[in-house]
Amino acid sequence: MTILTGSSVAGIDDQRNLNHKLMIALDVDGTLVDHDGHMSPSVRDAARAVVAHGHDVLIATGRSLNATLPIIEQIGLERGYAVCCNGGVTLQLDPRLDAGYEIIHKATFDPAPALMALREQLPSAKYALEDEDGNFLSTERFQDASFGVEAIGVDFQTMLDATAVRVVVFSSENTAEEFSTAIRKIGLSGVTYSVGWTAWLDIAAAGVTKASALEQLRQRLGTHPRHTVAVGDGRNDIEMLSWAGCGVAMGQAPEEVIAVADEVTASVYDDGAALILRRLVY
Repeated sequence: MTILTGSSVAGIDDQRNLNHKLMIALDVDGTLVDHDGHMSPSVRDAARAVVAHGHDVLIATGRSLNATLPIIEQIGLERGYAVCCNGGVTLQLDPRLDAGYEIIHKATFDPAPALMALREQLPSAKYALEDEDGNFLSTERFQDASFGVEAIGVDFQTMLDATAVRVVVFSSENTAEEFSTAIRKIGLSGVTYSVGWTAWLDIAAAGVTKASALEQLRQRLGTHPRHTVAVGDGRNDIEMLSWAGCGVAMGQAPEEVIAVADEVTASVYDDGAALILRRLVY
């Protein structure tokens, strides 16, 4: 692993010296924007420069589609692809399309078994679900900026009967450690899940991660694995950083995320993404 200190970064420099078009996957929250949702001018300009240079820049986020679109616009990404819902939804971007994009892949699953197991262990938690039509259903008046739309309040049975793309669970009554312990006790099966910075859980279909969606796009683009770069900070980025030819962890990332990265850049509050992206424009 290389720690970015302001001098040369071995993995990124190796990518640059190959003089090939790169596939660059960028997480959003904690990477391109801080935890207040703010993107600094430095990060925005660096991301726009990499897009303008002609690399294949892709957003890869846990956010849902409507919460991802503003980020795509901010970095000037008009063509290419974006991965939303931790791999559950893949977009193709094209300004010739009416909306500027189309959904080319959606991974759905039956949320009922996981929801029932979670409800038994975490009865006071809040639950939200994105259905196959892009609607958000929620209990306990649960809203979050990552949904991108206003959630519709429903009873728990309605959520059990839905087909899901993404399920989110949040507990304001548990510490992150207590929440993680409860999740491990449940032993969720038939789904893929990741625990966030707080008592927050994201659930997708079995085998679906940012990395699984990105691998499909890598093959579609015809990019060699060693010409892939990924930057992220969360536990839902672990598979993506392991997948990439050069996986870069943000400086504030948890230890288990840093452990799988090839390099570590500065934190989101020190524009760590910009430091990496500037090295990819040559």
